[in-house]
Amino acid sequence: MPAIGGRYVRVEPARLPEDGAVLFPAICGAANDDLWSYVPIGPFDDGDALGATLAFIGGRQNWKTHLFRAPDTGESLGMASYMRIRPEAGSAEVGAVVFSRKLQKTPAATEAMYLMAKHLFDDLGYRRYEWKCDNANGASKRAAERLGFVFEGVFRQDMVMKGRNRDTAWFSMIDSEWPQLKAAFEAWLAPENFDSAGRQRQSLSDFRAAAFN
Repeated sequence: MPAIGGRYVRVEPARLPEDGAVLFPAICGAANDDLWSYVPIGPFDDGDALGATLAFIGGRQNWKTHLFRAPDTGESLGMASYMRIRPEAGSAEVGAVVFSRKLQKTPAATEAMYLMAKHLFDDLGYRRYEWKCDNANGASKRAAERLGFVFEGVFRQDMVMKGRNRDTAWFSMIDSEWPQLKAAFEAWLAPENFDSAGRQRQSLSDFRAAAFN
């Protein structure tokens, strides 16, 4: 994926392990340890460890990690990875999503997820985009549904992660749904959907409902 500049955020492939030092201040340190509770890796004590781990997993499991940056300053805001990439099936997962406090619950966060989905469907021509999370992670499940992923079920006792059982909730969006989902994202992200205080005028789910009707 080439670097893609959006209105609120820039998404670019991580250069690993070097970019561990870039990401560390935004999403690591003791104050951010809770961001890693449901992520298979982390938390980390320094940028070298973060970068080395992402580089190792990238080579071992073919994660394609991407950074989110502020378009005006280049400030690091978070990351996500394409995972479980299956070109033969036209399918990939988005995971290891870690948003900094500054990125959370902002138009930039939604745009980052939109740009990653857009690249998968429009540029790569994939058929399926997956979101999977610990079934105990209510925030991740709500985020998936808000973004337009469809709940598919729960794999019970799917794995042991960080010493605890994980039942895995599966979500997806598929290529036949993408035109309507894309239209909803773009309508929600348009400047006219936000007032002078930055509050949304209509929700993403409202735009999605209109797009599918």
